Amino acid sequence: MATRRTYDESDIRIRPNRRGSRPRTKERPAHKNAVIGMVTAVDRGRWRVLVQGRAVTAMRARELGRTSIVVGDEVALVGDSSGDEGSLARIVRVENRRTLLRRTADDTDPVERVLVANADQLVIVTALADPEPRPRMVDRCLVAAYDAGMTPLLLLTKADLTAPGPFLDQYAPLNVDALVTHINGSSIEGLDAVRSALEGKVSVLVGHSGVGKSTLVNVLVPQADRATGDVNAVTGRGRHTSTSAVALALPEGGWVVDTPGVRSFGLAHIDPDKIVHLFPDLAPGTDGCPRGCTHDEPECGLDAFVASGDAGAAGDSRLESLRRLLRSRAGDSR
Repeated sequence: MATRRTYDESDIRIRPNRRGSRPRTKERPAHKNAVIGMVTAVDRGRWRVLVQGRAVTAMRARELGRTSIVVGDEVALVGDSSGDEGSLARIVRVENRRTLLRRTADDTDPVERVLVANADQLVIVTALADPEPRPRMVDRCLVAAYDAGMTPLLLLTKADLTAPGPFLDQYAPLNVDALVTHINGSSIEGLDAVRSALEGKVSVLVGHSGVGKSTLVNVLVPQADRATGDVNAVTGRGRHTSTSAVALALPEGGWVVDTPGVRSFGLAHIDPDKIVHLFPDLAPGTDGCPRGCTHDEPECGLDAFVASGDAGAAGDSRLESLRRLLRSRAGDSR
């Protein structure tokens, strides 16, 4: 009669680890030989990077995961950075950013969109007519510029249709530099001052569709060939022509970043308690506010501050703009 065999560990076959026996590590290669370049455009998962005067196409390295890489970023590249047709480098690191311009779709949208990195100034382009200027949009862009650590610059176009004085008076207390251009026949007057203000800096142009951003860019950078569009006669709004941000080198030195026309500039990423301090003409008036003031209540000290004239001639409209922004940020549609 057969007896049952007793098994022990020697009967168990241990298969070799086909994936190797080296322990996994979270340490990443330092890429000490990586070259540094500036991102000038982003297109469907590929980045155009300027490296020592040549344009290199690059992809994001897997170890970066979903790290945001935007126009203006300084990045480290490995692989083929020759710039030859068909070559492809890898972005392995995003260098520290000096400034970061951000916005959200609206004031309640939790998704933050990074527009441009490492820019020096935000050029807020506004037409004085056709389409009509929207001061609330300008206020939002000013807040975004101050929050990003960028210098704001107002650039008013189409002054041949409407005098710029009344619009500029609203922002006189802010001491924000302003430039004005107008059409004279087939030429644009005021471009010399614009070139001087942009020279040697990285400047981001932001504004509604139809205000003339792309037209200005095509004049400032003749080889840019940015698409331009007309204003809809029914809605009074421009048609989107630029579809993505792109950095263009200025002949005089410096960069201009043309961004797609926007119809809203959400500030959900900015703490509401910080917003009032980004209105430098109104911020001193908060000294008279009660503790915990929302700046939109009967006891708010800003009313007396504006009534005294200390906020300037446009104090009333600026205070209303602040309160509209705070209400919108809180989801109040009043």
